Amino acid sequence: MSKIRISLMAAMAALAFAGTAHAQSPKSDAPMTAEAAAPELTDGEIRKVDKDSKKLTIKHGPLKSLDMPSMTMVFAVSDESVLDKFQAGDKVRFDAGKMDGKIVVTRIEPAR
Repeated sequence: MSKIRISLMAAMAALAFAGTAHAQSPKSDAPMTAEAAAPELTDGEIRKVDKDSKKLTIKHGPLKSLDMPSMTMVFAVSDESVLDKFQAGDKVRFDAGKMDGKIVVTRIEPAR
């Protein structure tokens, strides 16, 4: 019985702490939009599209999601259809992440 009581008290304390943390949050109570939840996109320029290897070479600005400075590098793609949508010289905005030990473009769109 005491184990149940301790578990219940711990759960109540966790809920109280979570409520306090939320109340102290500087953000508004407005629901989070998809745009606010989306990662920040990095500016880049496609240097090469390699359909055989399913990779893009992109000269890019700092990638905050990977704590990576500006450089030109080769990325795998999470969606092969992007290889047909872009060509060398295209200006893009994109994000990348690590998947199966590779750095992969996870989102990409034409720059506006």
